[in-house]
This record gives sequence, C-alpha cells and structure tokens, in this order.
Amino acid sequence: MRLSTRNQLSGVITEITLGSVMATVKIALEPGGQTVVSSITKEAVEELGLTVGQAATALVKSTEVTIGVE
Repeated sequence: MRLSTRNQLSGVITEITLGSVMATVKIALEPGGQTVVSSITKEAVEELGLTVGQAATALVKSTEVTIGVE
C-alpha cells in the first residue's frame, strides 16, 4: 500500500485501553522510545487485530504542527 501521509512513525504497541466505544493505543517509537498515543474506535482495534507487542506505524496527517522550545 502506498500512502500520501509523509509522517510515518514506526514502533511497537505497548498498551491498548478499551472503552465502551473508543480505545487508546500507545506506540513506543523506534529509535528513542518516545510514545505516540492514538484514540481510535474500539471497533477499529478489533478489525485491525491490534495486540500489545505488535509492530505498528502511526500515520500523522495534520494541517498544523506546533513546535515548542525552552
């Protein structure tokens, strides 16, 4: 599959928290171990067969990116 999304962050799923409708999925990025958290539907988690320890890619598509410095 080819995607137009340029921000593709590869990592491993470290945690999945299921609610009644929505879920949060935490992905530890490689390298560096920073974490990305995604809120998706519970149905999407089930349809994709997401599991802790599974390799995954977070795709970030946004019209705005904010940068902060000390």
